Amino acid sequence: MAETKQLEILNFIQNHANCSSGEIHKEFATSISFATVKRVLTQLLTEKYIISEGKGKGTKYFISPSYELLYSIDLDSYYEKEIDQRQIKEEFNLEIFELLDRTEILNKTELAKLADLQAKYTENISQLSDFEYKKELERLAIDLSWKSSQIEGNTYSLLETERLLKDKETAAGKTKEEAIMLLNHKDALDFLVENQDYLIPLSIMKIEDIHSLLIKDLAVDKHLRRRRVGISGTNYRPLDNEFQIREALESACELVDKKENIFEKALLILVLISYIQPFMDGNKRTARIVSNAILMNYKHCPISFRTVDSVDYKKAMLLFYEQNNISRFKEIFINQFEFAVKTYF
Repeated sequence: MAETKQLEILNFIQNHANCSSGEIHKEFATSISFATVKRVLTQLLTEKYIISEGKGKGTKYFISPSYELLYSIDLDSYYEKEIDQRQIKEEFNLEIFELLDRTEILNKTELAKLADLQAKYTENISQLSDFEYKKELERLAIDLSWKSSQIEGNTYSLLETERLLKDKETAAGKTKEEAIMLLNHKDALDFLVENQDYLIPLSIMKIEDIHSLLIKDLAVDKHLRRRRVGISGTNYRPLDNEFQIREALESACELVDKKENIFEKALLILVLISYIQPFMDGNKRTARIVSNAILMNYKHCPISFRTVDSVDYKKAMLLFYEQNNISRFKEIFINQFEFAVKTYF
């Protein structure tokens, strides 16, 4: 019911910019009290779906430029429409960096939750010896290598992944490429554990280095792509010009370096590398590892993504591709950070 009221008021403000709370209440007087209108407006302001100008009775309300970026979208309803029926942003949005720059992606409630979890993580690791910490980090690395590869179609189980990474024992009936993908994840993570500040500040060259570790011996081009790439399940088309791709990735690096909040840095690079698709293959893998590198550099808990459903992950990512809406992917990020703090260390 509360979400319905929010949506109704949002739709009204979208169609009647520069409206007052009194004008909004007049529209919904038969179903919503004035107190409820004021409460909903306060909530929408907090969530940055709307902005206001003026004071007191002269306050006017407008849809925030961040509305489409942040508003919660139900994935089940969204994907009821087939690929060619969905109204989407088919082209890469060149203004996305400016929008993300002026938008606080995480609201106060989300920031408070993440800060509390980070404090718990800091307390936990303060009680661990170096040996115990490394054992927990190894456990997380195995889980991350497995889930990150599974999202890309790798069929190794978690137990098979553990045997491979610990004992170099390959699983029967699996391809050589699947084993290489998992071993490459471990190599990339080991490199970042030994060089935790390597990606600070971010640069295209450093992201290319991580990508090279992840696609070693997998017959994938190492450098930024020079030709068109398609993405299954969507009509979104990434940039296909090498110079624009380089410019977009550089803009992503500058944006992430500029942001002050560590969680926002990690979330944005996770989404933007995937959105830009700078490489022919291995983009989402690179995004997950780079995002974790940022967290680890600032002594934050890394994320394994172990309990995320692969289909949900892809749907949330496609939602950003098609609508530039980060709501569902943000939800995954926060939930997985909570899981990591409560499960490891």
